[in-house]
Amino acid sequence: MRILAVDVGTGTQDILLFDSEQPVENALQLIMPSPTKIAEGRIRRATESRRPVLVTGVNSGGGPCHWALEDHLRAGLKAYATPEAAVTFDDDLDNVKRMGVALVSDDEAKAVDAEHVPLRDLDLGAISTALAAFDVSGEFDGLALGCLDHGAAPPDYSDRLFRFDHMRKVAGGRNDLRAFAYTPDELPDYLTRAKTLVASADSEAPIVFMDTGPAAALGALQDPIVGERDEQIVLNLGNMHALAFHLRGTEIISLYEHHTGELTAEQIEDFTDRLIGGTLPHEDVFDSKGHGVYYVDSSAQPKANGERLIAVTGPQRSKLRGSRLKPYFAVPHGDMMVSGCFGLLWAFAERHPEHRDEILTALEVEHVAA
Repeated sequence: MRILAVDVGTGTQDILLFDSEQPVENALQLIMPSPTKIAEGRIRRATESRRPVLVTGVNSGGGPCHWALEDHLRAGLKAYATPEAAVTFDDDLDNVKRMGVALVSDDEAKAVDAEHVPLRDLDLGAISTALAAFDVSGEFDGLALGCLDHGAAPPDYSDRLFRFDHMRKVAGGRNDLRAFAYTPDELPDYLTRAKTLVASADSEAPIVFMDTGPAAALGALQDPIVGERDEQIVLNLGNMHALAFHLRGTEIISLYEHHTGELTAEQIEDFTDRLIGGTLPHEDVFDSKGHGVYYVDSSAQPKANGERLIAVTGPQRSKLRGSRLKPYFAVPHGDMMVSGCFGLLWAFAERHPEHRDEILTALEVEHVAA
């Protein structure tokens, strides 16, 4: 069985073509610029050439392209966007207009003389073209997709808190990392970016979606040194978000989420220590521009320093190099950068039990406590 796993991050989009008939170490991989970084580059080049920009497409990841658009407007240049693309910058289109962006319909956009910046989180055509350049078929039997979705928060409600409400709801329902895996018809309506990502696939193949943070943790557990422990802390230091899970296999004891760029190494050490000890308040994380803290199992007893394993993954893991936490840098199947993709494959197996044994046998995850 061939599954295309695409983990859409802030800095990179990590792509893995899995074939259950081959060793997973031989899975084909691409680590490419993220869609928002590609859009950022196009906007900044338009700014340099003093040209207006026209943003079209669909709801996608923001961050870099949002900041580039703000800089473009601050430079006194014009920006236009279609409503469907504009929600990338804010769910409230009145706020987008207050930024200085002129909203135009699809028909009006055809008459706008500007540099065109299309937004979308998934471009299967580009992936297929890249694979074809190496004489590899882009055909697949399933799609496993991941991104980080803050969700469409109600007016005057914190985006950070709204996302964390979702994390609490899922973990508090079925206490398992795999509960974050969804088939398209199961996705909550408020996860608008995730729903758009899935719709962008336009494929008849079965699809599973999973948030990038839990996917990275599920991938890190596939490193035998991590998965064989009775308990572990998996800390994913992404380019934008830092998410720590205190786990008992796939069962969640507690978690916190923050923004990687807002954290020093010392703060990560402090927050992680206190999460393990059960003494980290939600307010300490939220009030420092993070998302929050949630204790799913408050009965768990903290382990002594020598008994705990702190596994780190993610492209910003160097923040903890030489840390007093003595972290273990997880390398599932020999490759850290596609930890999320490995987690997405496990998520696919979870939601499609008819393929579970075939996928999990290839991934060799029998060592993980479940």
